[in-house]
Amino acid sequence: MISTRPRERRSHETGSLDERAFVFDDRDFRRVCRLIRDRAGINLGPHKRDMVYSRLARRVRSLGLERFSDYLDLLERSPETESQAFVNALTTNLTSFFREAYHFDALSEHLRAAAATGVAEQTIWCCAASTGEEPYSIAITACEAFGTMTPPVRILATDIDTSVLQTAATGVYPIERIGDLSPQRWRRFFQRGSGPNAELCRVKPELQALVEFRPLNLLAANYGLRGGFSAVFCRNVMIYFDKATQYQVLHRISPLLGSGGLLFAGHSESFSHAQDLVVPCGRTIYRAAAQAGRR
Repeated sequence: MISTRPRERRSHETGSLDERAFVFDDRDFRRVCRLIRDRAGINLGPHKRDMVYSRLARRVRSLGLERFSDYLDLLERSPETESQAFVNALTTNLTSFFREAYHFDALSEHLRAAAATGVAEQTIWCCAASTGEEPYSIAITACEAFGTMTPPVRILATDIDTSVLQTAATGVYPIERIGDLSPQRWRRFFQRGSGPNAELCRVKPELQALVEFRPLNLLAANYGLRGGFSAVFCRNVMIYFDKATQYQVLHRISPLLGSGGLLFAGHSESFSHAQDLVVPCGRTIYRAAAQAGRR
């Protein structure tokens, strides 16, 4: 007899056998692609289909639904109840302390140069805070640049994924997450746990005090930010957007840069299609085109 039970497939995301408890057809995948593009600007290619199933099947199961299409119907019918969980599930959060380290060297020089011109306090926006490694790396850079745990710098750290922001705000990490940092940075900026928490570390309170975490969707029409940022870190975010969406986001970000402000992009991101908005001034570092034209 031929079984009608969904067959087992190997998950590309986990490498393990993933029993397909729910039917997930081409129409379902196309709906997911449209919904995540509309809500977060993320473009999913066909190779992401197994990843989508693996992450969303957990939500389908936890809600007690019988079909994937029922879950997607719920998203469209009552987006306020499930949209955030949907976005959280499909957001990729790959990060580490001092990722693309050359940017932090440039930031340190930039902060000191601005302070030398008489700037009293500088603000930095980290657009994709994820679990906090990037904004805390910015905070460490500021402390080292000014030689104090209370530098004249404030950091706004935002992300569309509310679950990772909770992790970021606690500032607690497995000890291996700081394994590549120097012993000097370990001692100065982190506290190691003891007893049952011996394999954990916590960001020191002075460092946490420099960072404010807040949810923000880069597709929002208005970010509600005052601007005047000395630097904006928008790294490894734009790769998930098409060129038109990238342009829209840059159109909103570039006016928020203060005089001489720098925009830091990811190593594989290029904004040559938006030269009327931003112009390169370093290794994946940009300035607002309007300001560059006045220099």
